[in-house]
Amino acid sequence: MAGSSAPWIGSAYLFLQSTCKTIALPSLYESSQKKPSIFKALKLALADSTGSLNGVDMLKVHCSHPHLIIQLKFCKQENCRRFLQSYREGALQESLQNHLQLSLAMSTVPLEMELKAGSEHLDNMLKDEDRCLECIYKEKPDRLRDEEITELEECLKSLVLHQNINNNMAAKDCMSLNSPSLPYSSQGSSLPSPEVTFIFQEQQFANRTLTLDDHQKFAKLVSKKWKQVGRSLQKNCRALRDPVIDNLALEYDREGLYEQAYQLLLRFIQSEGKKATIARLIAALEENGLTSLSEELLGLHSNEDSS
Repeated sequence: MAGSSAPWIGSAYLFLQSTCKTIALPSLYESSQKKPSIFKALKLALADSTGSLNGVDMLKVHCSHPHLIIQLKFCKQENCRRFLQSYREGALQESLQNHLQLSLAMSTVPLEMELKAGSEHLDNMLKDEDRCLECIYKEKPDRLRDEEITELEECLKSLVLHQNINNNMAAKDCMSLNSPSLPYSSQGSSLPSPEVTFIFQEQQFANRTLTLDDHQKFAKLVSKKWKQVGRSLQKNCRALRDPVIDNLALEYDREGLYEQAYQLLLRFIQSEGKKATIARLIAALEENGLTSLSEELLGLHSNEDSS
């Protein structure tokens, strides 16, 4: 597909439209007050789809009523493949709907999506992943990143940096009081390598690192018990030591339970890396009586679950 020495670069257009007649995404994006919120939701949802904030680059956002059109640039084939899988499985749509709902403080933001590369409608060939990759690879970006996107990126980075500094300072202060001999570290705990399997309800399951799907299901279903689960996880995770959990509760109080739970598990995954396993999360859920959510994460439920 690409030469061995040439970098893999491709481009595609993501078309977004709300199915709710009262929500016009282009009009909201054209509002100077709402634009940063929508950009943040787009950025976070795209990061969810590739597993990295740098997995896909937004070059420009076009307002073409009733659509919001995002020009995307991919610099690695593997990132593009992850994006396509997330798009095909509906994870990207669900993630963006959730992030928009939180950013815009709305009860729901239902979306329709369409993906194009040049004249090709990729929705018609999503099952043929290699063909989709070929179409995206053929379409090279025809522009550099728009200045407005750069400004929004910098604004978002400054906001995140400010929040992280405040959280880390609070965590360091608390740890210096409670555990002066234990330096604060973002590298996670010194646990042994994860076991290959674990037992749940007398059944053996393969252990694995947490996935985006696990992350979103947890945030959606754990409800008010997210703090209790966090307390269980913090026993072996320095990044969740007090007062981090209480800070998350305050910082994301307006956004609600989904975002609070999402941010909790995000801290755990970022800190623990490959040691952020399904076995550790299941153990924390069991400790707090969340058997139903454990079963959902392990695929034991065919129907929707209540936590």
